[in-house]
Amino acid sequence: MLLRHEGFRRLCRARDLLRELREPSLSIERLARSVQISPFHFIRQFEAVFGVTPHQFRILSRMELAKHLLAKGHSVTDVCMEVGFSSLGSFSDLFTRRVGETPSAYRRRVRTMVYVQGIFPSELTPGCLSLMSRLPLSAFARPDRNFREA
Repeated sequence: MLLRHEGFRRLCRARDLLRELREPSLSIERLARSVQISPFHFIRQFEAVFGVTPHQFRILSRMELAKHLLAKGHSVTDVCMEVGFSSLGSFSDLFTRRVGETPSAYRRRVRTMVYVQGIFPSELTPGCLSLMSRLPLSAFARPDRNFREA
C-alpha cells in the first residue's frame, strides 16, 4: 500500500490521540473522521503502518501506562481508574492476560527493582561487574603483573 507523507502524518496524529486518556474515549469512527480518513480505510492503514489495529494500540498504551504507574507504587485501584477502566475485575483480567501476572504481583516484583538513592538493584548490574566484585583485592594490586598477563 502506497502511503503519502500527508497520510502518514494523519496516522501519526491519530496514534497520538489514541495514547491520550480522555473520558469518554474517542470511538474509532470519530477518530478516523477527525484525521479525515474513512473508518474502514483508517483501520486498514493503521494496522499496515503500526502492526496493530487502533483498538489494540489503545489497549497496549493503557497497559504500558498501567505498568509505569504500578512501578511507581500506585495502588491497583488507582491505576485501574487512571488508565480508563471502570471495572477493577476487567482491568485485572486484561492486565494478567497481557502481562502474564496480576497487577499486584507485578507491582510487588517491579517495586524491588526501582532505583533507590545510593542502591543499584542487583538485577540491573551487568554480570561482568558482579563477577569482578567477588574477586579478592589482591587480584587487582599485584605490582609484578602487567596488563598483558592479566
